[in-house]
Amino acid sequence: MNHPLVERIVQGDRRALARALSHLTDGHPDKDQLLEALYPYADKARVVGFTGAPGAGKSTLVNQLITHLRRSGHIVGVLAVDPSSPFTGGSLLGDRVRMSDHSGDPGVFIRSVSNRGHRGGMAAATREMLMALSAFGCDAILLETVGVGQAELDVLHVADTVALVLTPGAGDAVQASKAGIMEIGDVFVLNKADEPGAKSLLRALQSMVHERALWRNDWPVPIVPSVATSGEGIAEVWDAICAHQAHMAKRPDAEQRAQIRRRAHILSLVEMELKERLRKSATANARWRDLIEVHKELSPATVAARLLQDIDQMLLPKTPENSG
Repeated sequence: MNHPLVERIVQGDRRALARALSHLTDGHPDKDQLLEALYPYADKARVVGFTGAPGAGKSTLVNQLITHLRRSGHIVGVLAVDPSSPFTGGSLLGDRVRMSDHSGDPGVFIRSVSNRGHRGGMAAATREMLMALSAFGCDAILLETVGVGQAELDVLHVADTVALVLTPGAGDAVQASKAGIMEIGDVFVLNKADEPGAKSLLRALQSMVHERALWRNDWPVPIVPSVATSGEGIAEVWDAICAHQAHMAKRPDAEQRAQIRRRAHILSLVEMELKERLRKSATANARWRDLIEVHKELSPATVAARLLQDIDQMLLPKTPENSG
């Protein structure tokens, strides 16, 4: 399916790309047609996710990687997901100041996007925005997540490689013993490696990797020290990322992993649409409105159970077992 914005994006029109990204995040009426036109560009670029606690230096690290990638001739796209204001829904941080060095580079496109309360450190439209950047010609897309700690797992379903950024003196030695975010990293980046405590954190991470045999998909997770402010270790970080992607490309389950990612994408779209429809039904459906607003003698759990029964009757196929 052709679309005028996509045709301009493919030709390198930055203004068309910016407009398309806004359509995707704002729920423009043209969004479905835009997505159909963008779909052929899905999974064309390598996507690297950078996650970790706030203050770990993710933005500085990404900024240095942009410079490194541009020297190698890559076209780079950056999505920096910022936390949203609970009052306006807008981004609290806006465009990343640390990445302003690349604002005049035609081979770099940087976009800050609000997560709008979406859990997991990601924006709801992230997958769609990646397709737009791919259509623009980006062959490397750096995805910086909000940085919400142990719950920041959505990046695992979007990025080809997840780089977990850790720093000394921020409780990371304790976090290293926990499940969750530590288990999604394909590459550990020990940033601020010149600060006190870096060596002890390195030993703690090495011990954890050794004791748990922390391998993901037969991949031994590397620990790469870096000092993002000076650029030290940046080339090694990218080499580790490339090595991981080369490793994954050789695995026999590539098609299965692609199908799992596609399934997660589809279900996330269905989930978002269902939430919106449920919100509208709470006021438009007379029975639901009555249950929620009138029958205050019923506990919220009871009301929720009755609403779920209504949903089951609408969704489940008619069989002798559930027809009653």
